[in-house]
Amino acid sequence: MGKVYLMGAGPGDPGLLTVKGKGILTYADVVIYDALVSSAILDLIPPAAERIYAGKRSGRHSRPQEEISSLLIEKAQHHAVVVRLKGGDPFLFGRGAEEMAALVAAQVDVEVIPGVSAGMAAPAYAGIPVTHRDYSSSVLFVTGHEAVGRYQPRVNWRAVAEAAETIVVYMGIYNLPSITHELLQAGKPPETPVAIICWGTTPQQTVLTTTLQELDRDDLDLHLTPPAIVVIGSVVQLHHLLPTLRSLA
Repeated sequence: MGKVYLMGAGPGDPGLLTVKGKGILTYADVVIYDALVSSAILDLIPPAAERIYAGKRSGRHSRPQEEISSLLIEKAQHHAVVVRLKGGDPFLFGRGAEEMAALVAAQVDVEVIPGVSAGMAAPAYAGIPVTHRDYSSSVLFVTGHEAVGRYQPRVNWRAVAEAAETIVVYMGIYNLPSITHELLQAGKPPETPVAIICWGTTPQQTVLTTTLQELDRDDLDLHLTPPAIVVIGSVVQLHHLLPTLRSLA
């Protein structure tokens, strides 16, 4: 019986893959990877290793979650090092806990290797600190997309609006009008700044800054392409004051 590594690949920039993750990836026997893992990271996989594409983008899953978990168990029975490579961090909206539970139940040795999450990295690359002593002393990470057919029953947007000065929304681009309306109904000021960061930390990164009031329009059509991170709060103002942290070209 081999070992499975639930590994975070980071948010897009291959330089943000952790040192530990890179080391393990270079001697993997099998790698099961998600859609948003960069080609530069996939190039680290040994040529002799088996590569299996799992898909796993919002609304476009090439394999059901149960099939992926079963595949991990099967591969661990025949190979020493199996890597489950996920974008961002496996335990932050990555369903890594579900895969870990399945592996533990099957008595498969498993280790989690955290990754840099887009909710921290994308704002940083856009020159937006999610906390700042003068602007925000609290930050909340929330999903903008839950299971199919179940819109936000577990997200209390009134509580979210009151809980933190900075709100970072993952996978929220398609539900952004509804999320915006909920936050305004909960009492968030209409002039609250918003940044929408698409393809964060990659050469394709784009940043749109606006306000909740501007987003709360029936005719809104942003023409934005996911993956995207939405940052809501006063810290967004710093996007125009601070230089981006590195060149993405």
